[in-house]
Amino acid sequence: MAEDAIAIGGVDLTDPDVYASGMPFDAFRALRRRAPVAWHPHQDGPGFLALTGYDEILAVSRDSATWSSQATGVFFEIPRPEDAYQLELMMLTMDPPRHTKLRSLISKGFTPRQVARLNGRVAEMARQIVDAMAAQGECDFVDDVAGALPSYVIAELMGIPLGDGRRLYELTEIMNTGSVGQQETAVDAQMQMFAYGTELAARKRADPGDDIATSLLHAEVDGEHLTDLEFNMFFLLLINAGGDTTRNLVAAGILALLEHPAEQARLAADPSLLPTAVEEMLRFTSPVTVFVRTATRDTELRGIPVQAGDRAAMFYPSANRDETRFADPDRFDIGRTPNPHLAFGGGGTHYCLGANLARVEAAAIIPEVLSRMKGLELAGPVERVRSNLMNGIRSMPVRFSPA
Repeated sequence: MAEDAIAIGGVDLTDPDVYASGMPFDAFRALRRRAPVAWHPHQDGPGFLALTGYDEILAVSRDSATWSSQATGVFFEIPRPEDAYQLELMMLTMDPPRHTKLRSLISKGFTPRQVARLNGRVAEMARQIVDAMAAQGECDFVDDVAGALPSYVIAELMGIPLGDGRRLYELTEIMNTGSVGQQETAVDAQMQMFAYGTELAARKRADPGDDIATSLLHAEVDGEHLTDLEFNMFFLLLINAGGDTTRNLVAAGILALLEHPAEQARLAADPSLLPTAVEEMLRFTSPVTVFVRTATRDTELRGIPVQAGDRAAMFYPSANRDETRFADPDRFDIGRTPNPHLAFGGGGTHYCLGANLARVEAAAIIPEVLSRMKGLELAGPVERVRSNLMNGIRSMPVRFSPA
């Protein structure tokens, strides 16, 4: 029988308050050392196996036949029976072969020409965002810089006004922090998103543009197009997953540089280190905390027997600090190579669809920030997001010399 994760780590890994004060790296370290596959109770539902070792997370990620995303979803909470139908609509919670088909349809939307043009636009938008801030001398880095870029990029992808991108992004904020008292607001925000997506699909079908939304609606696999519901679900995922994670990466990445001035100086002296710096930010800050899988058959993990129906949670920030894979894993080293981090998942069916886009966004905005917001420093306490899913910063006041 697996050992008890809370007894070993000393914290409840499902409690959002644990993460509000910082990622529980000490608990992860203790678990990796003693029980990288440990039983974790959950007060709001069935317990699960907490996976904190790199190898187990990699193995589960790459075996979607044994480890399903769809059976009970990918979050700690299992959907109510009446909501379970949604699991087969969202790419995040879909299994092959349906997932494979939909993913190839979506990737047809990202034509090389569109991606190339998008990359040029990302650089331009990054400049505009920093331009707008540079004269002010202070801002909330999360809202004004890190969150602005992904919302603009998604607007560009969808062929909608940039202001609409900001508004949709605000709606995902409401959806993602929907605690019990705010359940109504979260549902209302989701309805507004769906209404927008439905209207957008109708508009792009009637009046096609040279954008990815149009490509998505016109692409087909085996003679089938995306339905309105599928388009809406993808639209939701794009804004949600694409916005939150990239914002988390850029904000936490800049914070890591501020907290490691020698590495910041090293990057300033050698800009060719930018690609490895972005990979190290991904590893060191791990924008997504956890996804869950469900065993489809009896199996085992590191000698621990697993029964069909058991759930296992993959803690990516722990995998990314695993001593067996990374030398001196708690050190932030912008030149680290190789860097086989699992920030985008462990490969396999659900490897992050937007991985390259996130890299392009980070590589566009980080040099702009460092070169134009001179003397950048924290101007107040950094407030983290209270979430057991997203590893993010809610607010980060900064000041700098106005340009």
